[in-house]
This record gives sequence, structure tokens and C-alpha cells, in this order.
Amino acid sequence: MNAERDLTRLLAGLRPELDPGRYVFTTVDGPAPAGVAPVVTVTEAEGLTLVVRREEADAASLAYDYVAGRITLRVHSALDAVGLTAAVAGELAAAGMSCNVVAGFHHDHLFVEHARAEEALAVLNRLAERSGGRTG
Repeated sequence: MNAERDLTRLLAGLRPELDPGRYVFTTVDGPAPAGVAPVVTVTEAEGLTLVVRREEADAASLAYDYVAGRITLRVHSALDAVGLTAAVAGELAAAGMSCNVVAGFHHDHLFVEHARAEEALAVLNRLAERSGGRTG
């Protein structure tokens, strides 16, 4: 499958998918604790940021203050595609929602406030429809 670079095709092909889990952002000084399988890690000067399922963070007594839903954009976006992150984040911002974007090799993953995750999914589906895509 070739990665898409055209913004119109990217938006039309979003196919956002909401993961049923709850995710949290936390930080540790060393490696991830036993029993914690991060879906994202970011090494920063202040420590290792982990994005993990909430139940794993709770079991490991990791501190967090933001519970997120994870939406995967099923379109295979190229890492050098221009405008996708801005368009998606802008659409969610217009609806008053924060969005933490993580780009994987094949897909972009959006972490949004869990309580509004279904609403965020609807916003993204409307964006895809307006761009010529289909939902469902």
C-alpha cells in the first residue's frame, strides 16, 4: 500500500476508528515498569513519556491527570504529507477539543479527551464526508 500525500485524498480517506480503551500520559525516570506496554514513548530531557492504557498505569501506580480516547486515522498517510495534522487538529479545535497527534509509520493516532471521544469521531467523519469520503 502506497502512502498518500494529497491532502484532499487524505481527508476523504480518513476512516477514523475509535479504540475502546482509555489511555493516559505519564512519565518515568527509567524504562517502562514491568507490566506496562506503552503504545507511545517519547524520550525527553525530563524523563520518558509513556502513553499507556489507564488500567496498566493504575496497576503500576503511575501518576496521570489526562484520560484520553485513541482515534486512529485508517488512511495510510505519508510521513512527509503536508496539512493533515493541521486540518484534523483545526477541525477538532473549532469544536473546542484538544488533540494530541502521534504519527506512526502507517497511520496517525489522535489522543482526545476520553469523555468527548465519540464526539471527536463524529467531527472527523463529517470532515471526511465534506472532503468527498464516505463513512461506515
